[in-house]
Amino acid sequence: MADDKGRGGEAMAPGAKDSRQDRLKSALRENLKRRKMQARERGKKNDTPSSDHRADDEASPDGELGKRED
Repeated sequence: MADDKGRGGEAMAPGAKDSRQDRLKSALRENLKRRKMQARERGKKNDTPSSDHRADDEASPDGELGKRED
């Protein structure tokens, strides 16, 4: 990216460089949006506890706290 040469080593046209930059900008922007949306979805999943799983820190029958050994 530091030089003005394409993959084959030949010089790129100024318009081609601009369009490549525009494509890269939009691709990065879309990638960032997608990653933010995935992070939000993961956050939602972690906020709502599942009703069919028991918590690991429930009290044992002896009254002690900690992980259960089933």
